[in-house]
Amino acid sequence: MSGDGEIVQAVIVSDFHCGCQLGLCPPEPQRLDAGGTYEASVLQKKVWSWWLEFWNEWVPVVTRKQPYAIIINGDTLDGCHHNSTTQISHNMADQRRIAELVIRPLVDKCQGRLYMLRGTEAHVGQSGCEEETLAGTVGAIPDNTGNHARWDMWARIDSRLAHITHHIGTTGSMAYETTALMKEYSEACAEAGRWRLQIPDWVVRSHRHRYAKIEVPTHHGEGICIVTPGWQLKTPFVWKMPGGRSATPQMGGILIRRGDESHFTRHWIRTIDRTPEVTL
Repeated sequence: MSGDGEIVQAVIVSDFHCGCQLGLCPPEPQRLDAGGTYEASVLQKKVWSWWLEFWNEWVPVVTRKQPYAIIINGDTLDGCHHNSTTQISHNMADQRRIAELVIRPLVDKCQGRLYMLRGTEAHVGQSGCEEETLAGTVGAIPDNTGNHARWDMWARIDSRLAHITHHIGTTGSMAYETTALMKEYSEACAEAGRWRLQIPDWVVRSHRHRYAKIEVPTHHGEGICIVTPGWQLKTPFVWKMPGGRSATPQMGGILIRRGDESHFTRHWIRTIDRTPEVTL
């Protein structure tokens, strides 16, 4: 991303889960394969308003209206998974059609500098096949093998280096929410040291749908491990999780940027109100 010295920043989003009644969906009625339509719920329309706010208001400010790349870090589709019944359609063509409507406007915003990574196979197909098809359709930049959706990405931004992939460990306790981040960054540094490679300045993960970040001192100033929020409302699976039962879902994204003196991140997050109170 720094071949011509122009791009010093990237906006990273993830976990759209398009095709789910709780996932990201445009407000217009969505055509389905059998001729019917699906209309987004009230909450989905609220999330969509945040999606527009994120791209049209926050991103221009935080990027200083300078060029940037966009990286979509997996789980753009919801798939047909775990015997769930929350999908709009189990036809993956319907799910990809919705995701394409979500992603295509982003291509112009980043002037074609769109990269996509593969998420969880339960959502995006074996070996990420559904996400690969989608990435090819929207014109994501291919890797050195010709695949449009990658498993991971080493992104060089000026002299700094980011490692980006979808998965990271999860926890049912908020008290240990950053434990996996410290492990992830430590393992990345250890692996780089074994082979005398540059350690990453940013380690970016997703999958959890919850924002978290740690910073540790390095010879470059700091090493950052950061997890992106998602764009999916609370599913039946979350209600079973100890840390998720009382939590509200997080929607948003992050920026990674090489600054004048150091490298840093910025984040944007929104959440819905708690379930309305009942007076007894």
